[in-house]
Amino acid sequence: MSLYKNSAFFVLSLIYIYALVSSDGANITISYAADKLKVIPTLSPAVVVPSPVFNPTVLDSFVSLNLLSTFPEDQEISEYCSELLHIFGQRYVAYVNCLVPAARPVKVCLNCFSTYDSLIVTYNNISSDKMGPGNVSCRDSLLRSDRLMLVYLLYSNVDSLWTKSNCDHCINKDPPSLTNDTVYFMSTLNQTLTCFEKHQQGNQTELCKSCKTIYRSVNELYGRMEKNQTMCIDIEDAMNITRKLWSKTYNCSFPREETVPVIAVSSFMLFLPIIFYLSSFLHSEQKKRKLIHPKRAKSYASLMNIQDKMS
Repeated sequence: MSLYKNSAFFVLSLIYIYALVSSDGANITISYAADKLKVIPTLSPAVVVPSPVFNPTVLDSFVSLNLLSTFPEDQEISEYCSELLHIFGQRYVAYVNCLVPAARPVKVCLNCFSTYDSLIVTYNNISSDKMGPGNVSCRDSLLRSDRLMLVYLLYSNVDSLWTKSNCDHCINKDPPSLTNDTVYFMSTLNQTLTCFEKHQQGNQTELCKSCKTIYRSVNELYGRMEKNQTMCIDIEDAMNITRKLWSKTYNCSFPREETVPVIAVSSFMLFLPIIFYLSSFLHSEQKKRKLIHPKRAKSYASLMNIQDKMS
């Protein structure tokens, strides 16, 4: 009987210990879940939906994956073309970095012609039919291998900007340098701006008087360059700024040389109707005098009357 009681007590003890362990595990699980819920914000701006394609558990295996290594060797660009592409990228960035500061006031031709020339040389090497090292041509692989044609699109943008700016009117091609007309104009313009700066603190009347000659010179030079089409956007913008300084900032002006001929022609046109009517009147009076019958015609008429009476 005592053995039975001891066995029953031992079994009950085991059941009690198992129940305690199970309840502690549940409490630990519940408390862990509660801690996790505390971390999650109550107001979430968006609900993250797991991607049906990408599995986050295999993220680490994709980090070190190189896409080019999955293609056959004959689909990859050669080392020579890859190097040309790298040089093109470097020179493109250098040209853009030059353009941005030269946007206002405009100096895209005068300041950036050397970087533009370097970029064009690299593009010509890429688009050329000539074979590079290992009898390799990069035109097809870099310019025509896809629908986007990114390299050609980038080149087209900078070429269009250069053409719209008329930079060829200010820059010699071989070797790239400023034209003589451009150098002379910029020198004359600098003298004009120096004169403005020298007299701007004093009386504006004195500025207009002292800088009149040099301003007239740069204005006439600009007119000749405009007529001969030897100026670019840099010269056009610089002259517009100078004219605004002269007329609006300093309130200067000077009579144009063509004013006198214009006044003379206008005066002649104003008096032209008076001259016309006066000449018409004199001409009509002269015709009236010519219509008076002479004495010979009068005697002939009387003679005819006598003959009629006799008959």
